[in-house]
Amino acid sequence: MDQRTPLLFRDRHEALATSGILLWTSLAWGASFWWMGQPSWPGAMFGLLLCLHAMVLAAYLVHEAAHTTLFAQLVHNRRAGEWVGFMAGAGYASFDRIRHMHLRHHRDRADLSCFDFKGLLQRHPMLKRLLQALEWAYIPASELVMHGQVICRPFLEPSQRQHRGRVLAMLLLRGTLLTALAAWSAQAFLLYLLAWVLLLHVLNFFDAFHHTFDQFFVAADQPVPPGARDRAYEQANTFSNVVSARWRWLNLLTLNFGYHNAHHERAAAPWYRLAQVHQELYGAQTTTLMPLSRLLRAWHRHRVARVSAEHYGAGGAGDARDAVIADIDQFVGAHGVSFLTVV
Repeated sequence: MDQRTPLLFRDRHEALATSGILLWTSLAWGASFWWMGQPSWPGAMFGLLLCLHAMVLAAYLVHEAAHTTLFAQLVHNRRAGEWVGFMAGAGYASFDRIRHMHLRHHRDRADLSCFDFKGLLQRHPMLKRLLQALEWAYIPASELVMHGQVICRPFLEPSQRQHRGRVLAMLLLRGTLLTALAAWSAQAFLLYLLAWVLLLHVLNFFDAFHHTFDQFFVAADQPVPPGARDRAYEQANTFSNVVSARWRWLNLLTLNFGYHNAHHERAAAPWYRLAQVHQELYGAQTTTLMPLSRLLRAWHRHRVARVSAEHYGAGGAGDARDAVIADIDQFVGAHGVSFLTVV
Protein backbone atom coordinates (compact mmCIF):
# COMPACT_ATOMS: atom_id res chain seq x y z
CA MET A 1 0.00 0.00 0.00
CA ASP A 2 1.27 3.48 -0.90
CA GLN A 3 1.75 5.39 2.35
CA ARG A 4 3.26 8.49 0.80
CA THR A 5 2.05 11.84 2.12
CA PRO A 6 -0.05 13.71 -0.47
CA LEU A 7 1.82 16.55 -2.10
CA LEU A 8 1.03 20.10 -1.01
CA PHE A 9 1.77 21.46 -4.48
CA ARG A 10 1.69 19.84 -7.91
CA ASP A 11 4.96 21.35 -9.06
CA ARG A 12 7.54 24.06 -8.37
CA HIS A 13 5.64 26.69 -10.38
CA GLU A 14 2.50 26.19 -8.31
CA ALA A 15 4.51 26.30 -5.08
CA LEU A 16 6.13 29.61 -5.99
CA ALA A 17 2.99 31.21 -7.39
CA THR A 18 0.67 30.15 -4.56
CA SER A 19 3.11 30.96 -1.78
CA GLY A 20 3.95 34.32 -3.29
CA ILE A 21 0.41 35.50 -3.98
CA LEU A 22 -1.01 34.34 -0.64
CA LEU A 23 1.86 35.96 1.25
CA TRP A 24 1.60 39.23 -0.69
CA THR A 25 -2.19 39.44 -0.39
CA SER A 26 -2.14 38.76 3.36
CA LEU A 27 0.70 41.20 4.09
CA ALA A 28 -0.77 43.92 1.87
CA TRP A 29 -4.20 43.56 3.48
CA GLY A 30 -2.77 43.69 7.00
CA ALA A 31 -0.44 46.61 6.27
CA SER A 32 -3.19 48.60 4.60
CA PHE A 33 -4.98 49.16 7.91
CA TRP A 34 -1.89 50.80 9.42
CA TRP A 35 -1.54 53.03 6.38
CA MET A 36 -5.23 53.96 6.40
CA GLY A 37 -4.84 55.16 9.97
CA GLN A 38 -2.00 57.55 9.16
CA PRO A 39 -2.69 61.28 9.66
CA SER A 40 -1.17 62.26 6.30
CA TRP A 41 -3.64 61.98 3.43
CA PRO A 42 -1.07 60.63 0.94
CA GLY A 43 -0.34 57.78 3.35
CA ALA A 44 -4.03 57.18 4.05
CA MET A 45 -4.88 57.13 0.34
CA PHE A 46 -2.05 54.69 -0.26
CA GLY A 47 -3.56 52.51 2.45
CA LEU A 48 -6.99 52.72 0.80
CA LEU A 49 -5.61 51.60 -2.57
CA LEU A 50 -3.50 48.89 -0.93
CA CYS A 51 -6.55 47.54 0.90
CA LEU A 52 -8.62 47.56 -2.30
CA HIS A 53 -5.81 45.84 -4.19
CA ALA A 54 -5.48 43.12 -1.56
CA MET A 55 -9.23 42.49 -1.39
CA VAL A 56 -9.50 42.23 -5.19
CA LEU A 57 -6.74 39.62 -5.15
CA ALA A 58 -8.40 37.84 -2.24
CA ALA A 59 -11.72 37.64 -4.08
CA TYR A 60 -10.14 36.11 -7.16
CA LEU A 61 -8.10 33.75 -4.98
CA VAL A 62 -11.43 32.37 -3.72
CA HIS A 63 -12.15 31.55 -7.35
CA GLU A 64 -8.77 29.88 -7.78
CA ALA A 65 -9.30 27.80 -4.65
CA ALA A 66 -12.73 26.76 -5.95
CA HIS A 67 -10.98 25.26 -8.98
CA THR A 68 -8.29 23.70 -6.72
CA THR A 69 -5.52 25.53 -8.58
CA LEU A 70 -3.72 26.83 -5.49
CA PHE A 71 -2.82 23.49 -3.90
CA ALA A 72 -2.83 19.87 -5.00
CA GLN A 73 -5.41 18.76 -2.43
CA LEU A 74 -8.94 20.10 -1.95
CA VAL A 75 -8.50 20.33 1.82
CA HIS A 76 -5.71 22.89 1.46
CA ASN A 77 -7.61 24.84 -1.16
CA ARG A 78 -10.57 24.92 1.23
CA ARG A 79 -8.46 26.36 4.05
CA ALA A 80 -6.94 28.96 1.77
CA GLY A 81 -10.37 29.74 0.32
CA GLU A 82 -11.83 30.38 3.77
CA TRP A 83 -8.99 32.76 4.63
CA VAL A 84 -9.05 34.80 1.43
CA GLY A 85 -12.85 34.84 1.54
CA PHE A 86 -12.64 36.42 4.98
CA MET A 87 -10.27 39.08 3.63
CA ALA A 88 -12.68 39.79 0.77
CA GLY A 89 -15.58 40.23 3.20
CA ALA A 90 -17.35 37.13 1.92
CA GLY A 91 -16.94 34.82 4.92
CA TYR A 92 -20.66 34.63 5.74
CA ALA A 93 -21.05 31.77 3.26
CA SER A 94 -18.75 28.79 3.53
CA PHE A 95 -16.15 28.12 0.89
CA ASP A 96 -17.87 24.83 0.05
CA ARG A 97 -21.15 26.62 -0.76
CA ILE A 98 -19.36 29.12 -2.98
CA ARG A 99 -17.41 26.37 -4.72
CA HIS A 100 -20.48 24.23 -5.31
CA MET A 101 -22.43 26.99 -7.05
CA HIS A 102 -19.45 28.15 -9.09
CA LEU A 103 -18.70 24.67 -10.39
CA ARG A 104 -22.37 24.38 -11.32
CA HIS A 105 -21.94 27.59 -13.35
CA HIS A 106 -19.28 25.78 -15.37
CA ARG A 107 -21.07 22.46 -15.56
CA ASP A 108 -24.51 23.85 -16.47
CA ARG A 109 -23.11 26.65 -18.63
CA ALA A 110 -25.52 29.10 -17.06
CA ASP A 111 -25.65 31.98 -14.60
CA LEU A 112 -27.13 30.43 -11.47
CA SER A 113 -28.22 32.02 -8.22
CA CYS A 114 -30.01 30.70 -5.15
CA PHE A 115 -31.51 34.15 -4.60
CA ASP A 116 -34.04 35.61 -7.03
CA PHE A 117 -32.79 39.20 -7.15
CA LYS A 118 -34.97 40.13 -10.12
CA GLY A 119 -38.05 38.60 -8.52
CA LEU A 120 -37.44 40.68 -5.40
CA LEU A 121 -37.44 43.87 -7.47
CA GLN A 122 -40.59 42.86 -9.31
CA ARG A 123 -42.39 42.32 -6.00
CA HIS A 124 -41.12 45.60 -4.53
CA PRO A 125 -41.14 48.44 -7.10
CA MET A 126 -40.12 51.01 -4.49
CA LEU A 127 -36.98 48.99 -3.74
CA LYS A 128 -36.20 48.86 -7.46
CA ARG A 129 -36.49 52.64 -7.75
CA LEU A 130 -34.30 53.09 -4.66
CA LEU A 131 -31.60 50.81 -6.08
CA GLN A 132 -31.74 52.59 -9.42
CA ALA A 133 -31.30 55.96 -7.69
CA LEU A 134 -28.34 54.68 -5.69
CA GLU A 135 -26.73 53.07 -8.72
CA TRP A 136 -27.15 56.36 -10.59
CA ALA A 137 -25.09 57.92 -7.79
CA TYR A 138 -22.45 55.17 -8.23
CA ILE A 139 -23.36 53.43 -4.97
CA PRO A 140 -23.22 49.64 -5.62
CA ALA A 141 -26.62 49.07 -4.04
CA SER A 142 -27.47 45.96 -6.06
CA GLU A 143 -24.28 44.21 -5.00
CA LEU A 144 -24.86 45.32 -1.40
CA VAL A 145 -28.27 43.61 -1.55
CA MET A 146 -26.64 40.45 -2.89
CA HIS A 147 -24.11 40.40 -0.05
CA GLY A 148 -26.80 41.28 2.46
CA GLN A 149 -29.05 38.42 1.42
CA VAL A 150 -26.31 35.92 2.28
CA ILE A 151 -26.52 37.22 5.86
CA CYS A 152 -30.31 37.59 6.07
CA ARG A 153 -31.75 34.54 4.33
CA PRO A 154 -30.66 32.02 7.00
CA PHE A 155 -32.96 33.89 9.40
CA LEU A 156 -35.83 34.31 6.92
CA GLU A 157 -35.96 30.99 5.06
CA PRO A 158 -36.34 27.68 6.92
CA SER A 159 -34.30 25.89 4.23
CA GLN A 160 -31.31 28.11 5.10
CA ARG A 161 -31.52 27.60 8.85
CA GLN A 162 -28.40 25.41 8.98
CA HIS A 163 -26.28 28.42 8.02
CA ARG A 164 -27.34 30.60 10.96
CA GLY A 165 -24.47 29.54 13.21
CA ARG A 166 -21.80 30.52 10.73
CA VAL A 167 -23.45 33.86 9.99
CA LEU A 168 -23.77 34.70 13.69
CA ALA A 169 -20.16 33.68 14.39
CA MET A 170 -18.91 35.77 11.46
CA LEU A 171 -21.01 38.76 12.51
CA LEU A 172 -19.53 38.53 15.99
CA LEU A 173 -15.96 38.16 14.72
CA ARG A 174 -16.10 40.87 12.07
CA GLY A 175 -18.12 43.16 14.32
CA THR A 176 -15.52 42.85 17.07
CA LEU A 177 -12.64 43.52 14.68
CA LEU A 178 -14.38 46.50 13.06
CA THR A 179 -15.22 47.94 16.48
CA ALA A 180 -11.57 47.62 17.49
CA LEU A 181 -10.51 49.26 14.23
CA ALA A 182 -12.93 52.16 14.75
CA ALA A 183 -11.71 52.59 18.36
CA TRP A 184 -8.11 52.76 17.13
CA SER A 185 -8.81 55.02 14.12
CA ALA A 186 -12.19 56.23 12.90
CA GLN A 187 -10.43 57.31 9.70
CA ALA A 188 -9.11 53.80 9.04
CA PHE A 189 -12.56 52.37 9.71
CA LEU A 190 -14.24 54.70 7.22
CA LEU A 191 -11.56 54.17 4.60
CA TYR A 192 -11.92 50.41 4.97
CA LEU A 193 -15.66 50.69 4.32
CA LEU A 194 -14.89 52.81 1.25
CA ALA A 195 -12.37 50.23 0.05
CA TRP A 196 -14.99 47.50 0.35
CA VAL A 197 -17.54 49.56 -1.61
CA LEU A 198 -14.92 50.09 -4.33
CA LEU A 199 -14.25 46.35 -4.29
CA LEU A 200 -17.91 45.72 -5.12
CA HIS A 201 -17.60 48.09 -8.09
CA VAL A 202 -14.47 46.32 -9.36
CA LEU A 203 -15.96 42.85 -9.05
CA ASN A 204 -19.24 43.90 -10.63
CA PHE A 205 -17.51 45.59 -13.55
CA PHE A 206 -15.70 42.42 -14.56
CA ASP A 207 -18.54 40.03 -13.67
CA ALA A 208 -21.09 42.11 -15.57
CA PHE A 209 -19.52 41.48 -18.96
CA HIS A 210 -18.22 37.91 -18.76
CA HIS A 211 -21.30 36.14 -20.11
CA THR A 212 -24.60 36.32 -21.93
CA PHE A 213 -25.63 32.98 -20.44
CA ASP A 214 -29.16 31.93 -19.62
CA GLN A 215 -29.92 32.85 -16.00
CA PHE A 216 -31.72 30.58 -13.54
CA PHE A 217 -32.74 31.04 -9.90
CA VAL A 218 -32.51 27.62 -8.28
CA ALA A 219 -31.88 25.82 -5.02
CA ALA A 220 -28.28 24.70 -4.58
CA ASP A 221 -28.91 21.19 -5.97
CA GLN A 222 -31.94 21.89 -8.15
CA PRO A 223 -31.32 20.99 -11.81
CA VAL A 224 -31.79 23.61 -14.49
CA PRO A 225 -34.11 23.12 -17.47
CA PRO A 226 -32.43 21.29 -20.34
CA GLY A 227 -31.19 23.28 -23.28
CA ALA A 228 -28.64 23.39 -26.07
CA ARG A 229 -25.92 24.75 -23.82
CA ASP A 230 -22.96 22.89 -25.29
CA ARG A 231 -19.32 23.95 -25.48
CA ALA A 232 -19.98 26.01 -28.59
CA TYR A 233 -22.72 27.88 -26.72
CA GLU A 234 -20.35 28.37 -23.78
CA GLN A 235 -17.65 30.00 -25.87
CA ALA A 236 -20.09 32.04 -27.96
CA ASN A 237 -21.59 33.51 -24.78
CA THR A 238 -18.36 34.03 -22.85
CA PHE A 239 -16.27 37.20 -23.19
CA SER A 240 -12.80 38.27 -22.14
CA ASN A 241 -12.42 41.70 -20.55
CA VAL A 242 -8.78 42.07 -19.64
CA VAL A 243 -7.29 45.12 -17.97
CA SER A 244 -4.82 45.54 -20.84
CA ALA A 245 -4.17 43.56 -24.01
CA ARG A 246 -0.90 45.45 -24.58
CA TRP A 247 0.65 45.38 -21.11
CA ARG A 248 -0.30 41.90 -20.02
CA TRP A 249 1.32 42.23 -16.60
CA LEU A 250 -1.50 44.63 -15.63
CA ASN A 251 -3.91 41.71 -15.81
CA LEU A 252 -2.25 40.29 -12.71
CA LEU A 253 -4.22 42.94 -10.80
CA THR A 254 -7.21 40.63 -11.30
CA LEU A 255 -5.20 37.38 -11.41
CA ASN A 256 -5.80 37.15 -15.16
CA PHE A 257 -9.52 36.63 -14.51
CA GLY A 258 -10.27 38.71 -17.61
CA TYR A 259 -9.01 35.91 -19.85
CA HIS A 260 -12.40 34.37 -19.33
CA ASN A 261 -12.73 32.44 -22.57
CA ALA A 262 -9.46 30.70 -21.82
CA HIS A 263 -10.64 29.98 -18.29
CA HIS A 264 -13.90 28.41 -19.47
CA GLU A 265 -12.10 26.37 -22.10
CA ARG A 266 -9.50 25.09 -19.63
CA ALA A 267 -10.93 25.61 -16.16
CA ALA A 268 -8.10 23.66 -14.51
CA ALA A 269 -5.47 26.13 -15.75
CA PRO A 270 -4.16 28.24 -12.83
CA TRP A 271 -4.21 32.03 -12.87
CA TYR A 272 -0.52 32.40 -13.72
CA ARG A 273 -0.90 30.35 -16.92
CA LEU A 274 -4.11 31.88 -18.30
CA ALA A 275 -2.38 34.48 -20.49
CA GLN A 276 -0.36 31.69 -22.10
CA VAL A 277 -3.47 29.53 -22.50
CA HIS A 278 -5.29 32.44 -24.13
CA GLN A 279 -2.42 32.88 -26.58
CA GLU A 280 -2.41 29.16 -27.39
CA LEU A 281 -6.15 29.07 -27.99
CA TYR A 282 -6.76 32.35 -29.76
CA GLY A 283 -3.36 33.64 -30.88
CA ALA A 284 -3.43 37.21 -32.12
CA GLN A 285 -7.21 37.35 -32.51
CA THR A 286 -8.23 40.69 -31.08
CA THR A 287 -11.95 39.88 -31.41
CA THR A 288 -11.74 37.69 -28.32
CA LEU A 289 -10.84 40.69 -26.12
CA MET A 290 -13.24 43.52 -25.33
CA PRO A 291 -11.59 46.96 -25.02
CA LEU A 292 -11.55 48.21 -21.44
CA SER A 293 -12.35 51.79 -22.42
CA ARG A 294 -15.56 50.83 -24.23
CA LEU A 295 -16.62 48.51 -21.43
CA LEU A 296 -16.17 51.33 -18.92
CA ARG A 297 -18.40 53.48 -21.11
CA ALA A 298 -21.05 50.75 -21.28
CA TRP A 299 -20.79 50.11 -17.53
CA HIS A 300 -21.35 53.82 -16.89
CA ARG A 301 -24.11 54.25 -19.48
CA HIS A 302 -26.22 51.29 -18.32
CA ARG A 303 -25.63 51.51 -14.58
CA VAL A 304 -29.31 52.26 -13.90
CA ALA A 305 -30.81 49.92 -16.50
CA ARG A 306 -28.58 47.09 -15.28
CA VAL A 307 -30.50 46.95 -12.00
CA SER A 308 -33.59 45.36 -13.53
CA ALA A 309 -32.69 44.57 -17.15
CA GLU A 310 -34.43 41.46 -18.46
CA HIS A 311 -31.37 40.45 -20.49
CA TYR A 312 -27.72 41.41 -20.69
CA GLY A 313 -28.06 43.56 -23.78
CA ALA A 314 -26.02 43.43 -26.98
CA GLY A 315 -28.37 40.79 -28.33
CA GLY A 316 -28.76 38.69 -25.20
CA ALA A 317 -27.99 35.03 -24.62
CA GLY A 318 -27.42 32.80 -27.60
CA ASP A 319 -26.21 35.44 -30.04
CA ALA A 320 -22.88 35.21 -31.77
CA ARG A 321 -19.80 36.67 -30.14
CA ASP A 322 -18.97 38.95 -33.06
CA ALA A 323 -22.38 40.64 -32.88
CA VAL A 324 -21.92 41.38 -29.19
CA ILE A 325 -18.38 42.67 -29.49
CA ALA A 326 -19.33 44.82 -32.48
CA ASP A 327 -21.95 46.54 -30.34
CA ILE A 328 -20.24 46.73 -26.94
CA ASP A 329 -21.87 50.07 -26.20
CA GLN A 330 -25.22 48.23 -25.95
CA PHE A 331 -23.85 45.56 -23.61
CA VAL A 332 -25.94 46.24 -20.50
CA GLY A 333 -24.26 43.58 -18.39
CA ALA A 334 -25.46 41.75 -15.29
CA HIS A 335 -25.98 42.20 -11.59
CA GLY A 336 -26.11 39.44 -9.02
CA VAL A 337 -23.78 36.95 -10.73
CA SER A 338 -20.73 37.19 -8.48
CA PHE A 339 -19.48 33.78 -7.41
CA LEU A 340 -19.24 35.22 -3.88
CA THR A 341 -22.98 35.91 -3.54
CA VAL A 342 -24.99 33.47 -5.67
CA VAL A 343 -25.25 30.98 -2.80
